[in-house]
Amino acid sequence: MRWHAGWAGGVILAILALSFAAPRGSASVVPALAVGLVPSLGAFVLHRRDSAEGRDLLLAVWALAGATACGLSGGASGPLAVWCATPMLAAVVLGGARRMVHGAIWSLLAVAVTGLAQADRLTGPVPVGMTGLGLGLIGVTSIAVGLAAALLAPLRAGQVQRPVATFGREVLDQQPNLIVTLDGTGRIDAVFGDAFGSHLPAARLEREGLLATADMAGRPVLEAAMATAIDQGRAAAVFRLADANQTWAAIELRRVSPTRLIAVLRDASAECAREAALEQARADAEALNVGKSRFLANMSHELRTPLNAIMGFSDIMRQRIFGELPPRYAEYADLIHDAGGHLLDLINDVLDMSKIQAERYELSLERLDAREPVQAALRLMRVQADDAGVQLRGLLPGEPLDIDADRRALKQIVLNLVSNALKFTPQGGLVTVSLHSQAGAAELSVADTGLGIAAEDLQRLGQPFEQAGDSVQQGRGTGLGLSLVRAFAELHGGEMVIESRLGEGTAVTVRLPTPKPDEGEPQLEPDRSAASAGANVIAFAPQR
Repeated sequence: MRWHAGWAGGVILAILALSFAAPRGSASVVPALAVGLVPSLGAFVLHRRDSAEGRDLLLAVWALAGATACGLSGGASGPLAVWCATPMLAAVVLGGARRMVHGAIWSLLAVAVTGLAQADRLTGPVPVGMTGLGLGLIGVTSIAVGLAAALLAPLRAGQVQRPVATFGREVLDQQPNLIVTLDGTGRIDAVFGDAFGSHLPAARLEREGLLATADMAGRPVLEAAMATAIDQGRAAAVFRLADANQTWAAIELRRVSPTRLIAVLRDASAECAREAALEQARADAEALNVGKSRFLANMSHELRTPLNAIMGFSDIMRQRIFGELPPRYAEYADLIHDAGGHLLDLINDVLDMSKIQAERYELSLERLDAREPVQAALRLMRVQADDAGVQLRGLLPGEPLDIDADRRALKQIVLNLVSNALKFTPQGGLVTVSLHSQAGAAELSVADTGLGIAAEDLQRLGQPFEQAGDSVQQGRGTGLGLSLVRAFAELHGGEMVIESRLGEGTAVTVRLPTPKPDEGEPQLEPDRSAASAGANVIAFAPQR
């Protein structure tokens, strides 16, 4: 744009100077000089909408203006004949190899048109004297100055761009990662940065390619990552360097063309070392936990045998089989029997949980009526309910409810849930055990009117040794009851759900899958409440 403005200014000055130096002869050549202003004015118009088509059109305007000015001033032998080369000069200024070819073509066409016009005597007379000399000087000077500007413009632009390019290269080389450009086979084109020092020099990368830098285990990972990046546009991987066992590299690949990639590599040794340490610590912790669980599971016989002896002998003393005992000794025998029973229950819970955690607990599945183990558990818990002054009620269906389950595990579920409910239900409260069929599952629910559970404690319950409430309430149990219930339910393919409100009570529901009825066999309707037809209500009121 500056060149066009300079051209216009130079032409205007030339018109004024020629008019002052040769006023008589300038009248015939001023129109020729004025034509030279047209392309400059056209450049100003096209500047607001600069485009490749607009620049090509400008070359045609330069060719037409040059040929016209040359024809008005005597044709090919006139002083402005050099202006036929202005399209080529404008192409150099506008830039682009294709445009320079077009400029050369337009210049040749301008020369050819001017020559034909002069041959047909269609051109104006050749100026003579001071007019001709001044006009020739203007033509040569304008072309020379324009050519110098065209040649100096790229050089000036290069002087500005070279420091920028050098600065950019320095930044790329000093950044903390390693940036490479490569093809889909791993061949490197360019390397920037020095993230790995002597472990991965740039010369080796350029010579051997990316795949050779990884160890044997990492090469398939790199190949897969490059294939993914070519196919999907991006990929990432982690691999170990071939000649440095402790050095790991993390690579991120991006596709820049159908067969070209750009990759950023960074040293991931510290991250991999931390992950390896954490993984080893996790494996060690799991091994210790499994070892503990297996130890307790294997100690089942050794722990239970002496307790059975203690309880057996204390029971003989309590029943006075070998005669009467002094009152104090009889009291001690009762205490020994009760403490032994409590300890045996605790050990049984710990051993069952250990077997489950060690994945050594095996269910003894059989087709049974779910009401039977529930009724047996209710009969066992009647004495404890009487001692606590709590009413224990069972709502069982009137028809058999067949499930495939472990009889002992199902009975243990009921015992644990009822025992928990009785512990946290105040005297005069109610504990209700209900059983019914619901949507292809047997639902066992134990609801109480006790203290309830806070919302923040509900998330923890069901995990081993987790308890709710204050220290007094936590002292009533071991925190294994609900975790065993959950584990037994999940071993059967079921689930446990706890619902509670503080101060209002708690309801724990265990859902166990029931076998699908045989084809043609009528399916029983679920019994939802004690009021259902045929439902059995078992109530154990506390003895007053």
